[in-house]
Amino acid sequence: MSEKNQEIKEEIRKRRTFAIISHPDAGKTTLTEKFLLYGGAINQAGSVKGKATARHAVSDWMEIEKERGISVTSSVLQFEYGGFCINILDTPGHQDFSEDTYRTLMAADSAVMVIDASKGVEAQTRKLFKVCTMRHIPIFTFINKMDREAMDTFELLDDIEQELGIATCPVNWPIGSGKEFKGVYDRQKNQVELFSDTQKGTRQGSVRILDRKDLEKEEWISGEQKDRLFEELELQDGAGAVFDQELVEKGKLSPVFFGSALTNFGVETFLKYFLEMTTSPLPRRSDQGEIDPMEEEAFSAFVFKIQANMNKAHRDRIAFMRICSGRFEAGMDVWHIQGNKKVRLSQPQQMMASERKMVEKAYGGDIIGVFDPGIFSIGDTLTTAREQFVYEGIPTFAPEHFARVRQVDTMKRKQFLKGVNQIAQEGAIQIFQEYHTGMEEIIVGVVGILQFDVLKYRLEKEYNVEIRMDSLPYEYIRWIRHCPVDLDKLSGTSDMKKVKDLRGRPLLLFVNSWSIRMTLERNEGLELTEFG
Repeated sequence: MSEKNQEIKEEIRKRRTFAIISHPDAGKTTLTEKFLLYGGAINQAGSVKGKATARHAVSDWMEIEKERGISVTSSVLQFEYGGFCINILDTPGHQDFSEDTYRTLMAADSAVMVIDASKGVEAQTRKLFKVCTMRHIPIFTFINKMDREAMDTFELLDDIEQELGIATCPVNWPIGSGKEFKGVYDRQKNQVELFSDTQKGTRQGSVRILDRKDLEKEEWISGEQKDRLFEELELQDGAGAVFDQELVEKGKLSPVFFGSALTNFGVETFLKYFLEMTTSPLPRRSDQGEIDPMEEEAFSAFVFKIQANMNKAHRDRIAFMRICSGRFEAGMDVWHIQGNKKVRLSQPQQMMASERKMVEKAYGGDIIGVFDPGIFSIGDTLTTAREQFVYEGIPTFAPEHFARVRQVDTMKRKQFLKGVNQIAQEGAIQIFQEYHTGMEEIIVGVVGILQFDVLKYRLEKEYNVEIRMDSLPYEYIRWIRHCPVDLDKLSGTSDMKKVKDLRGRPLLLFVNSWSIRMTLERNEGLELTEFG
C-alpha cells in the first residue's frame, strides 16, 4: 500500500460523523456547544435565548434563528477530541423542518438524540425522531436537564421504546433529579460520578468518582437515595435490555445517558462512551453496490444540502457535501456525474456555523462546503473514480401546505424570481406554476407551515422583496407517472388543480384524499405517484 493510501486510511479511521437531533428547547444547541468546549474549538458557550445583546449559539447563524431562538437550518461543526476528528451535523429541532433533518441524516453515520428529562418524547416530535429510525443508523440518547425535576427514569425509557419503537439500554443511571440530583451511576464501571454545579459556560468543575463500595459510606447521598438507586438498578438488570454493540450498530438498541448540558455534567462522559461505541465512516450504497471508504481510494462525495446567502457580503451559494471516500484537495478537478462534466471544487471550506475556515485537505467522513455557481443539486455525486457510480438519491418529501405567492412591488419581479428559485434549490420549498401559464403565478409547497414564515423573512432580508401569500386549500400532491390521454382532457374532480414543477413535469393537487381515488377511477390507465 502506498504511503498516501496509508495516510488516507488512518485519517478516515479517526473520523466520527454524527447528526444531533431533538425537539425544540431540549438543550441540543447547549449540548453541541459543550462538545465544542471540550474539543477546544470555542472558549465560551453562547446562549440561544436572552436579550438582543446576548451571545447567540454558535450553531445558529441565520437572523430568523437568532430572533426566534430556534434552529431552522442544519449547520456543520468540526472539532478534535481524544485523537478523533468529529463532525457534528446540527439539525433543526422543529418538526416543520424534518425534511432538512432527513437530508442531513443521509450524511451522518449515527445520531445523538437529546430528550428533556421532564417531558420525555413529545408528541409533535415523533415524526422528527422517526425520520431517524427510517435510516436504521445507530441512535444514542442523551436525557438532558437532570438538574431540573424529571420524569421517573423507567417512564422515560418506556416512553422512548413505545414512541420510537427502539429498545433502550441505560449506560448510566441517575441519582435523583432537580435539587436532589446527586449524579449518575455508571453501570459498566460500577462507579458513581457525583454532580457538582459547574460554572455555566465553562468546562471547569469538579466531578468526584466513587467505587460502589465507597458509595455506602458517602454521606452526601442520603440513605433513602442509595436504597432507591440499588433497587432501581436491580430492576433494570433483571428486566432491561442488555448492551449489545451489534444491535446498536443496526439502530435497534439505543444506549442511554443522563446528565445536564447546561451545567456540563455528564457531557464528557457521554462523549467518551459515544466515541467508543461508534465506528469510523461506513460504506455507502451506490448503483454499483456499496462503496467502502477503506477500499475505494478515489475521492467521492454527494451533495446533501445547498445554502444561499450564508454571508450577506458574498451573496453566495454553498453546496455542502459528505465525502465518502478518498482525500479531497483544494482546487481538485472531479467528475460531476449528474452534470456529465468535469468541475473544479473551488473555495473549499469547513464551517463553525457562519464562520468559515478554508481547507486544504479533507477525508472520507468529513463535511465540506464548496462554492456553487448554480450547477449542483441535492443528491448529486462527485468523484475522481475511473469507473463512475452514483450514490443513492435523497428522497423528496411531498409538500402538505400550499400558498400562492406574489411580490408586492411589480418592479421587483426579477429579484422575486431569483429569490424563490434559489430558496427552492436549497430544498426548503418546492415551486409549482399554473399548468397553462409561465411563472406569472407561483405556487409554493412546503412540508411544514413554518417554512412559509422563513420564505417571507428571507425574501425580505436577503432579496429586498416583500411578498403576499394566499393560502390554498390543497393537502395532497401527486406526480403523473403515466397519463393515457392529453392532460387537457383528463377527467378530474372539482377540487383538483393541474400544475407543473420547475422541470415542467405535470402534477395534480387535491383538497380531499377521496378525489385522488375518484380521478384514478375516471381515467383508466392513469398512474400517479407521491414522490417526484
